[in-house]
Amino acid sequence: MEAMVFTGAGRPLEAVELAEPELGPGQVRLQVRACGVCRTDLHVVDGDLHEPKLPLVLGHQIVGAISELGAGVDRFTLGDRVGVPWLGWTCGECGPCRAGRENLCDRARFTGYTLDGGYAQQAVADERYCFPIPEGYPDLQAAPLLCAGLIGYRALSLAGDAQRVGLYGFGAAAHIVCQVARWQGRRVFAFTQPGDTETQAFARSLGAEWAGGSTERPPEPLDAALIFAPVGSLVPAALGAVDKGGSVVCAGIHMSDIPAFPYELLWEERVVRSVANLTRSDGDEFMALAPRVPVSTEVTVFTLAEANEALEALRSGAVDGAVVLSVPP
Repeated sequence: MEAMVFTGAGRPLEAVELAEPELGPGQVRLQVRACGVCRTDLHVVDGDLHEPKLPLVLGHQIVGAISELGAGVDRFTLGDRVGVPWLGWTCGECGPCRAGRENLCDRARFTGYTLDGGYAQQAVADERYCFPIPEGYPDLQAAPLLCAGLIGYRALSLAGDAQRVGLYGFGAAAHIVCQVARWQGRRVFAFTQPGDTETQAFARSLGAEWAGGSTERPPEPLDAALIFAPVGSLVPAALGAVDKGGSVVCAGIHMSDIPAFPYELLWEERVVRSVANLTRSDGDEFMALAPRVPVSTEVTVFTLAEANEALEALRSGAVDGAVVLSVPP
């Protein structure tokens, strides 16, 4: 099968022919149709996330059709269209798993990081961590739901009942969260790179009532701020923008160091917290919710062979919405 393979930090992905991945008990084999390109992929390529499986097939926003069932699989049938997210396996035995917090599993494995992912024509996945794709979403438009959508949804959920929500970094996740938040009746304030008027206009087109640069203060205090950009200096900026009792939710798996800030920014019961991975409940809830909103995903498409160019487009911020690879049969 054709695949784009990562062999080490700082190296471009290599186009190679790989043998079909082995199918184990409880797993399904997918004919990959599309795979989203995530900023987490950039963190792996750049060496920000340590100890990936090597060589590695990146990609954790996989949409594919099931072509083979492993022993014991009973959730799906041949031909079903499913999505595979970042969280690819949990032990079910550790303290977090037993407490219903499988996203914090001590032995978790991750698609496109410690497990091979979807930058390839085939992939295998644990059936427990596959989600049926809602009807009405073409493959390319469905791919961003598997991480940008799921992680964004979890971040928004951790904001509680916040009504005035700021989104720092208006990319793949924020453009989905903005739609969900507006559907829920919340007010959205979008923060972009300073001077990025094109992205600010994009945010307003999706329902944000205000859009400005990340160093600007919103026109009124926020109840919560969700940070999707991996920039630590946004944490004190967001704290300065939230009201008393407000929360700042850091939604990325990696962020540059957070600079020192005065205690008065945290005072008055403001909260800073992170989002780690997702749970199957998140996936079930969001996949049911997306068609009701309905969430629309803006995608820029590259071919599988253009994976390196896709990563660079994401790095440069040259695209609105999400970047997705179209995978040939």
